[in-house]
Amino acid sequence: MLKEIVIAFQSWREANRFIQEHKLWKWILVPGIVYTLLFIVGMYFFWTSADGAVSWISDQLRIDSWLQQQRSGWISFLFVMAGMMLRLVLFLFYFSLFKYLILVIGSPLFAYLSEKTEAIIENKEHSLSWKELRKDAGRSVGMALRNCMIQLLYFAGLVLMSLLPLIGWITPIIAVLMECYYYGFSMLDYSFARAGFARQQSLRFQGRHRGLAIGNGFLFYLMHVAIILAPAYAIVAATLSVHKVKNSQ
Repeated sequence: MLKEIVIAFQSWREANRFIQEHKLWKWILVPGIVYTLLFIVGMYFFWTSADGAVSWISDQLRIDSWLQQQRSGWISFLFVMAGMMLRLVLFLFYFSLFKYLILVIGSPLFAYLSEKTEAIIENKEHSLSWKELRKDAGRSVGMALRNCMIQLLYFAGLVLMSLLPLIGWITPIIAVLMECYYYGFSMLDYSFARAGFARQQSLRFQGRHRGLAIGNGFLFYLMHVAIILAPAYAIVAATLSVHKVKNSQ
């Protein structure tokens, strides 16, 4: 798996050179601007609602008054940490929903960009096929919804786990790793669809090559330093990494 994570990291670096060399910036910047605006607005409302939800729960359970009665610095510290972990997990949960919304809305563009990238790699003439584009976009929507439902179940468990002393402190790390895997999974599946993989074949391939998904998703998170580039870079890098692995087998 470590080797595949390295391949995913290298593919992101190569994606930058690939995009510049083949003048793909218009496919990067336009969706990137839309994504950035939606991300900023969405995360603001998500964070304030998560903070409000935690405060509401605290008020309903009268935690503040109970802590004042206990007068224990250690107990207060544990509850403060539990509140922080819960807020972080909820924020990551909201980010996950936002991410899948983008995958659904942007699926035609992402399918086209992945298809164009593969055509350039293989030195093929790229012609737009609306039938194939609809097919790939429809499959990506289905896969995104599947992954979203699975993550919802996991996040429900992480929310409960975040309330536990000490153990709950690692829940944000688990949530991020889970996010990396499932987002990378969704990006890689565009290439698997064109290779003729049925959904179950794609799932089996992903199971054998988890490092590709984790590495791609992890760098997607890092790219949020420059939010505008994140989604389309993830698609190009995912297509490059799948091409490498397929050719090495």
